[in-house]
Amino acid sequence: MVTLTVSERTTSSGDQLTLSGSVSPSHGGQRIRLQQNAGHGWATFARPRLGRRSRFSASENVGRESIQLRAFLPGDARNINSYSPAVTPPGQGIHKIKHVVVIMQENRSFDSYFGTYPGADGIPAGVCVPDPKHGGCVRPFHNPNDLNHGGPHSAANAAADINFGHMNGFVGQSQQGPKCSTTNPNCSPCAQSQAACDVMGYHDAREIPNYWAYAHDFVLQDHMFEPNASWSLPQHLFQVSEWSAFCTNPYAASSCTNALQSPNAPGAPLSSTPLYAWTDMTYLLHKYGVSWGYYVFKGSEPDCENDAAMTCSTVPQGATTPGIWNPLPHFTDVQQDGQAANVQTLSNFFTAAKAGTLPAVSWIDPNGKVSEHPPALVSAGQSYTTGLINAIMKSPDWKSTAIFLSWDDWGGFYDHVVPPVVDQNGYGLRVPAIVISPYARRGYIDRQVLSHDAYNKFIEDDFLGSQRLDPRTDGRPDPRPDVRENASQLGNLASDFDFNQSPLAPVILPVHP
Repeated sequence: MVTLTVSERTTSSGDQLTLSGSVSPSHGGQRIRLQQNAGHGWATFARPRLGRRSRFSASENVGRESIQLRAFLPGDARNINSYSPAVTPPGQGIHKIKHVVVIMQENRSFDSYFGTYPGADGIPAGVCVPDPKHGGCVRPFHNPNDLNHGGPHSAANAAADINFGHMNGFVGQSQQGPKCSTTNPNCSPCAQSQAACDVMGYHDAREIPNYWAYAHDFVLQDHMFEPNASWSLPQHLFQVSEWSAFCTNPYAASSCTNALQSPNAPGAPLSSTPLYAWTDMTYLLHKYGVSWGYYVFKGSEPDCENDAAMTCSTVPQGATTPGIWNPLPHFTDVQQDGQAANVQTLSNFFTAAKAGTLPAVSWIDPNGKVSEHPPALVSAGQSYTTGLINAIMKSPDWKSTAIFLSWDDWGGFYDHVVPPVVDQNGYGLRVPAIVISPYARRGYIDRQVLSHDAYNKFIEDDFLGSQRLDPRTDGRPDPRPDVRENASQLGNLASDFDFNQSPLAPVILPVHP
């Protein structure tokens, strides 16, 4: 009879498993084979020799978490007693994370939320951004107002705000918006001198105490950039697929061309012909048998392609109503894989969290009221986000979850850090980002260059054996310009975790601080 036990051992040189067991009756001196099966059949990776008492022990880094292990004593392969029962190893390193939850809010720059956070790369002393309309310049100022307006944030506005690295176009761009009226809530109040421009305003712990508390208790990332230098729809496409494109044939990926500002516009009924022919993350998740959910908070969304005008009306959104914050149902592969039902109402997320049945990967999409997209109230967004995080922390799944909280684009608000250039699409401007997990490095500020691409890279490393959205290897070619997860500038989210530490306790915060 062959037995096998597996224990986890994490060292400074890496994560390993220690495999040990015995053979009865004694076969001292004979070699035993240790084998793994990652879904493609059993393969031997070690051949330790049995000791005098017919026992064995070996330490190995056996790679993917989703494997089975067994020990096999050669000699009589037909004898079931020559094999140990298959064992699923415990999570090691990154594989301690069984659930990734991406919470994406809207339209805030890093400096507008964390520009004065102690130790972060915040607002420089003496900075003053030119005011083309009134002359002089505008300095960053503390803004206690719950309702903000921000500025336009299309691809053209991003280029103008960055202004070849001078980072001084924010006030001028905010003055391009239309006059405010009772029927136009998405205006720019400083365009017609109706109110002071607020793109240079910032909040701190007085307005967003919970966000600052999460930064203090977990990990704050102070060099997280929007993956694309543009508005919400391209970002949400990048979030789930690492690209934004326009396709003339939804069933031919070769028909898709790069579209930083104007990809195919969603909004048709869910039963309609798909729009996006290139490959998204759910194709890989489905292929590898990894569960996922995209949770949509029913309501409305206020953004639009003509973002420079900031004049679009709100439109309904829901799990069965694709939109700019919910483009996933319009991906061809989602429909072909029969996965459209994985896009579901937000109430299902709370149900799964309470039951301890969260999928491996969750994306959460707000509605306009709680999105923090101007003119939505900052306090409403913070309360909503806190409720989500509290639900996860109260869940049986908390002990194996990583929460990635960020904002989709800068919303026209000032930021002082020049975005790195990785390709023709970005990066875009810097946005706030926080990592929350029992294994997050408490009080750590991550200074790596990151973008939302890093979320998919983490998911791929954790659940997909590091398979990338790479047309050469993922089994579904498309003409994307590059493999974003492999960008040389992109950091590694795994460095935000300490998988050796005692798991951090939940931090339950009031939803209305």
